[in-house]
Amino acid sequence: MTLQRILGALALLLTPAIAFAHPGHGDNGLIAGISHPLGGLDHLLAMLAVGLWAAQQQGAARWALPCTFVGTMLLGGLLGFEGLNLPALESGIAASVLALGLAVALAVRPPLSLAVAATALFALFHGVAHGLELPDMSSPWAYAAGFVAATAALHTAGYAVVRVLPQAAAPLVRIAGAASAAMGVWLLAG
Repeated sequence: MTLQRILGALALLLTPAIAFAHPGHGDNGLIAGISHPLGGLDHLLAMLAVGLWAAQQQGAARWALPCTFVGTMLLGGLLGFEGLNLPALESGIAASVLALGLAVALAVRPPLSLAVAATALFALFHGVAHGLELPDMSSPWAYAAGFVAATAALHTAGYAVVRVLPQAAAPLVRIAGAASAAMGVWLLAG
């Protein structure tokens, strides 16, 4: 029953994006911002992995990892809006998919400071990429609100999956992490 509630909440969250998916609603950037993390497999996998990994943690790490990612990603987005580009930007994003996938697959629990630092570094790459891809004629603030909301929803979905599944299903979460890590290797190779 709880899984049905989570899926229902996610469906409601995505309903505005579906309703505004066709032209004629004005392009203020919000829908583009929501679409960016959902439409790129690299962003989607990394952001789900943050939620999965946070749910595997204990204590403050459960909220610190997703909050760090969202906050640092927003900062990176603002830097991207100003035209800052990071060296090896796409490789950094691909590396985040690999590393976060491995963290989930191995259910690692590093010290909080190390986990937060790694999460922040990965989020910076994702944020700068979002910021650099601001669509023409879009409000940067609406666009940022969209990618922040979509990212938070993806973190929540990953977290909810781990927390709702029975403990016996933990190997499935680890397999999902391994699949994400494999995709990270493919992205790095490509």
